[in-house]
Amino acid sequence: MWREIEPDERIVVDVDGHKVVAYSFGYGEDVVFCLNGGPGLPCDYLREAHSCLIDEGYRVVAFDQLGTGASDRPTDPALWTIGRYVEETETVRKALGLGKVHMLGHSWGGWLGIDYALTYPENLKTLILEDTVADMPHLVSELERLRAALGSETVAMMQKHEARGTINHPEYLAAITILNYRHVCRLPEWPAPVNRSLDDWNMGPYGTMQGPNEFLYIGNLKDWNRVPDLHRITMPVLITCGTHDELTPACAMRMKLNLPNAEMQVFENSSHMPFYENPAAYYPALVDFLGRHRTTT
Repeated sequence: MWREIEPDERIVVDVDGHKVVAYSFGYGEDVVFCLNGGPGLPCDYLREAHSCLIDEGYRVVAFDQLGTGASDRPTDPALWTIGRYVEETETVRKALGLGKVHMLGHSWGGWLGIDYALTYPENLKTLILEDTVADMPHLVSELERLRAALGSETVAMMQKHEARGTINHPEYLAAITILNYRHVCRLPEWPAPVNRSLDDWNMGPYGTMQGPNEFLYIGNLKDWNRVPDLHRITMPVLITCGTHDELTPACAMRMKLNLPNAEMQVFENSSHMPFYENPAAYYPALVDFLGRHRTTT
């Protein structure tokens, strides 16, 4: 189960002249390399949810992606592309000497993990795609379905504010808050690591790549679709999501049907963060998958 653990190492990596900070837990031969969501979030929420894998003998590594957390925060929007983040991820892996890793990508980190796997497949033992998608246009259609459950008047109100550019209006924000509690984290009190990450969200990368909120995709990733390429990802893949996930089970199934070596787990009583919402189901599933693909000596 998750708990907050101090990292054994805090490593500063130079990425094209920018400082990126990585955190390492444990010293196991098998490395779980975590790519957190966002874009623009510090890694706290995913790091604290997975550092406990040291109890199973794994080394766990996470890092604050450029623009987040303790890493540098440049303001050039040209930096906020998935291709540059793929190269950043590879730079961190090489700088820390991680070798072949179990890559765990959550949400935006899953999009990043897919593009990394297509670019550097030789560096992965497994790929774990958590609460994520491979087809953004399909996701947008799913989000419209989730929004529709608020009722036609509420949807019309949201569309009005989106058209006018008044998405900071209280009534619009109220609708987003309801959607977040339904589809991002269904706990009445969100865990401290989640709140820390959210309180330090850099909206520069997020707005450029995704959009202004979790339910409006208008950034440079709005047309991103890797479904035609998923057949090239041949390492073992675990896909996870929550029953009420904003990145829905239908999105997860779309990935599974197009990956040659994938399995899928859908967790009850959870949405976008099963590791906090339903840890009793989440951790055994993850540990079982990792255990079947760990290094044997």
